[in-house]
Amino acid sequence: MDDLKKQFAKIYDKNVDAIYRFVFFKVNSEEIAQDLTSEAFMKSWQVFQKEGLKIENPRAFVYRTARNLVIDYYRKKARMTAVSIDDISLPEQGQCLEEKIFINSDFEQVKKALQFLREDYQSIITMHYIEGMSSKEISKVMKRSEGAIRVLLHRALNSLKQEIKEA
Repeated sequence: MDDLKKQFAKIYDKNVDAIYRFVFFKVNSEEIAQDLTSEAFMKSWQVFQKEGLKIENPRAFVYRTARNLVIDYYRKKARMTAVSIDDISLPEQGQCLEEKIFINSDFEQVKKALQFLREDYQSIITMHYIEGMSSKEISKVMKRSEGAIRVLLHRALNSLKQEIKEA
């Protein structure tokens, strides 16, 4: 049991910040993101205690749990809210003021357009471009093949481009 706790503690320490950002990006509230992140790890811990080493990819499992909790949250609210990416920091080294303004204006445009996309499109763009997850990692979170993930990402980007053009 102590060995399981240690293993899960490592999983927690390694992934808690990324899971929090993922959830915060979707709910746009620090308090709700903290609650859902905590709940994601609690639910994951409960399963981890039963399944232990049978969970092939614990990181993907926690992401999937967090994603499902976000979906449940919105189902309970019965409405979608704006998606915020304010928490994401942009690289600042070597940027001049004009570059920062250009990047920030693009960032705002993307942020606004992203909120109008389907949930799975928002998730895949967030996981791939914000969290830096590979197609293989995303496929485990979303329980789809890597090919299906690449197609979904392509469609999500096309939808995002369309939203930006219409804005």
